[in-house]
Amino acid sequence: MGEDPAAEHPSTPLEDYALLSDLRTGPLVAREGSVDWLCFPRFDSPSVFAALLGTPEDGRWQIAAVDGEVVRRRYLPRTFVLETTWRTPTGTAVVTDFMPLGDRQSDLVRRVECTSGTVEIEHDLRIRFDYNRAKPWTRRVDLDGAGTCGLLSVAGPNALLLAGPLLHPHERQRQEPQEGMEERHEASPEGHPDDYQGAVSGRLTGVFPLSEGDAADWVLTWHESHEYPPTPVDPAEALERTVEFWTRWSAQVRVRDRHDEQVLRSLMVLRGLTHRDTGGIVAAATTSLPEDFGGERNWDYRYTWLRDAALTIQTLITHEFTDGALHWRNWLLRAVAGDPDDLQIMYGVAGERQLPERVLDHLAGYENSRPVRIGNEAAGQYQADVVGEVMLALAALRDAGVSEDEYSWGLQKNLLRFCAENIERTGHGIWEMRGPGQYFVHGRAMMWAAFDQGVRAVEEHGLDGPAQYWGRLRDRLRDEILDRGFDRASGSFTQTYATTEVDASLLQLPHTGFIDYDDPRMLGTVARIEAELRDEHGLLRRYRTETGLDGLPGGEYPFLICSFWLVEQYARSGRVEDATALLDRLSACATDLGLYAEEYDPVSGRLAGNFPQAFSHLGFVRAADALARAGRER
Repeated sequence: MGEDPAAEHPSTPLEDYALLSDLRTGPLVAREGSVDWLCFPRFDSPSVFAALLGTPEDGRWQIAAVDGEVVRRRYLPRTFVLETTWRTPTGTAVVTDFMPLGDRQSDLVRRVECTSGTVEIEHDLRIRFDYNRAKPWTRRVDLDGAGTCGLLSVAGPNALLLAGPLLHPHERQRQEPQEGMEERHEASPEGHPDDYQGAVSGRLTGVFPLSEGDAADWVLTWHESHEYPPTPVDPAEALERTVEFWTRWSAQVRVRDRHDEQVLRSLMVLRGLTHRDTGGIVAAATTSLPEDFGGERNWDYRYTWLRDAALTIQTLITHEFTDGALHWRNWLLRAVAGDPDDLQIMYGVAGERQLPERVLDHLAGYENSRPVRIGNEAAGQYQADVVGEVMLALAALRDAGVSEDEYSWGLQKNLLRFCAENIERTGHGIWEMRGPGQYFVHGRAMMWAAFDQGVRAVEEHGLDGPAQYWGRLRDRLRDEILDRGFDRASGSFTQTYATTEVDASLLQLPHTGFIDYDDPRMLGTVARIEAELRDEHGLLRRYRTETGLDGLPGGEYPFLICSFWLVEQYARSGRVEDATALLDRLSACATDLGLYAEEYDPVSGRLAGNFPQAFSHLGFVRAADALARAGRER
């Protein structure tokens, strides 16, 4: 039996990672300077660095100070520019990581500046295309005809160009060749992709000495391998442009206290997970980060869920970011164009429908949690709540003053037709359970909301449509939910029509307008959720996994958005002190950079699940907004 390489490289805690974004992809940078996750050119593309789900040999890019420690890291105010300060026995250095927002190419820029004394900067680049299923051929190229070299790595359709200081075999800084590293030879000056004279395995290692005032810049640029390498960006100009973009975008958000600061960062995460070209909003930047360390509840979240995106849009509209909301509406029109019977719950970033789920057996998994999955089988599920979520988001956009056109309102009428035709159909619920279909109360209430918004559009906005028909379906669903989805013995709504269990998604019923936050039936539901789903640390689980309804083995940690929903419920029903205490507790679950994953393990104090998670961040914004509103109304 050989040694397990993953055992020698324990997984980095998620709270040690920072997100970068160029609104096309989102790498994760560890506190100690290693880019352990990066997919090029899109969020849902195969990775070029996958150490997050395995070992450094699965791809990473580390820049660190030799014998140094990180004494500070932060985002430059109102940006996704990461600044990390290192201190060593001989000096200090600052590493600045960011992704410029270019029109055509994607770049990852890493700048190192020695701010005092002297430092040695250790560099370890391991390019592993396609989740480490394709090691590249690598060679030197002449970037400008004046002797400035770059390192070009190619595998199949993908290429990465590294520009910046490189190590030549004869240079004194160069370390001895490491395993998997071969001697490099100079390529021809022309730098044409066919002019290979030697190749290595896509790895560059070495130590670079810097003195006070010295700086070194590296730029890693993706391009299609059949094209000539693009001109690398100028790091100084790109930094200025990147800072200007983010500060301009975030300027309308006022920051008065720490909750405002976290609201700002959460809104920026929602923007950072939005693809600038297509308008698709991914649920998270990662795949297969486990909901239970060592378990198999590991899913690919790098796609656009209609529900998650719709809730994100409502949150952005609340803070007057209507441009992004309109961009998403246009994405939606393209993605669901055609027969409404073909509606899916999720799509690729550009609206792709085929998202086959596969297992990557060669990756050890985060915290040895396997299988590692790419693609998502849940794309083929029917979830009754989705149309309601979309209709609520589009209604919010309409109420914000964005006019409908014939195309967008026609889409909504088609969605309501789809909803009507599937009114008798069981589904798999908001949590994508893989057991038998059920009538989930949350899903039925969202169907009610879909028809309710259709009626509102006709009656309040003068749009055309069969409002009376929609109204009859709405009223039928309301009567049905109150009859079959409410347990009079316990005084609460239930998870499904077939059980008396409760589910945290029931906290969303008032958000639809189906019931008031302070209705006795809702308060009874909250009491049961507190009693049965809240743990000793005050955080909520989604539901009781031990019932077996989800068809999956094992358990999971508390879901952060569920606890944020509880904050919102508290604030809107007069329990302001409870809302304040719980939001303070949840604020402490964020990283030092203000990032949330999907879940939080209060025992170990660690984040779990995919990261950063749009659901959690939009939940925080809604919770903070509800609490601020309650404070103003007191």
